[in-house]
Amino acid sequence: QVQLVESGGGLVQAGGSLRLSCSLSRNNILINTMAWYRQAPGNARELVASLTPGESTDYGASVHYGDSVKGRFTISRDVEKNTVDLQMNSLKFEDTGVYYCYVRGQNWLPTGWSSPRDTWGQGTHVTVSS
Repeated sequence: QVQLVESGGGLVQAGGSLRLSCSLSRNNILINTMAWYRQAPGNARELVASLTPGESTDYGASVHYGDSVKGRFTISRDVEKNTVDLQMNSLKFEDTGVYYCYVRGQNWLPTGWSSPRDTWGQGTHVTVSS
């Protein structure tokens, strides 16, 4: 099973930027969806951004953003480095929370592709000071 390791969290002033990176331990899986979620203290985990790889090199990935981060955050995938990154600009106090990397993927088995499996990272803390 693939493992995810996040990095890039930290303390930043409001208006600043951070870049989170999530490294996948394996590259021989079929990626269905890659995403970043976050959870603020006392709140439920919420989707920040998601990316669904294109069906071929002719079709780009499909991305989706939560309403609160549209225009400020950008999710991207680096196939060579086997990472999914989140560029966060114009950070606000309310962006504070633990950010989790998420991947839904399938493994190749002797019988064919497995059922999709969800994997979460351990989380990285982002603190935005006002």
